[in-house]
Amino acid sequence: MPLYRGPSIGFGVFLAVVGAILAFAVADRFSGVNLQMIGYICLAAGVVLVLIGIAMGARSGRSATERHVTRDAAGGTHESIEHRDV
Repeated sequence: MPLYRGPSIGFGVFLAVVGAILAFAVADRFSGVNLQMIGYICLAAGVVLVLIGIAMGARSGRSATERHVTRDAAGGTHESIEHRDV
């Protein structure tokens, strides 16, 4: 079974935490940079990554693989592999 290689839940949680810190706990001001808005954007992106990670992780476990090997009268073999979503 292939391993899932999409957005990780851990990175989404990390992004959401950094976003929450920037949005709610940092009071510094820089000219031209709105840290609160950057925090909200990181928080939203983190939540979206967590949801995608959960959905894709749950979906990746729902497949089945069947392997059939048959032998013919001449002694040869034929192999067929079938992949399907469950």
